[in-house]
Amino acid sequence: MRTLVVEDDFVSRLVLSRMLSVYGVCDITVNGVEALGAFSIAIAEGNPYDLICLDIMMPEMDGKEALRIIRQREAEAKIPAKNEAKVVMITALDTPKDIIDTYYHGGCTAYIVKPIEKNKILKVLKDIGVL
Repeated sequence: MRTLVVEDDFVSRLVLSRMLSVYGVCDITVNGVEALGAFSIAIAEGNPYDLICLDIMMPEMDGKEALRIIRQREAEAKIPAKNEAKVVMITALDTPKDIIDTYYHGGCTAYIVKPIEKNKILKVLKDIGVL
């Protein structure tokens, strides 16, 4: 599994990357702008991400905007829906509006509310079929 962790908080980045690196390559970015750069390189190299763990609240570009552009770039690259990256929003935001926005308007695959707990993340990853 190839994973991209997009998180501006150092501790959250560290926890997620350590947790997920046992399942394959795990790249790290600190905001949406960096995430789009990494995502674009992966697509251009023909080695796209299987999983993207994406925070919502980040500087420069938030996770909602990054997700919208990721889905747009997948469509432009004519990547079939079944081959799109699985995007798990991992965030402190738990309002119904945030959840609905990312699922229905953004195209996320799953949504996890912080704090980051290994059992919760592993269950979601199994549920969405990446583990």
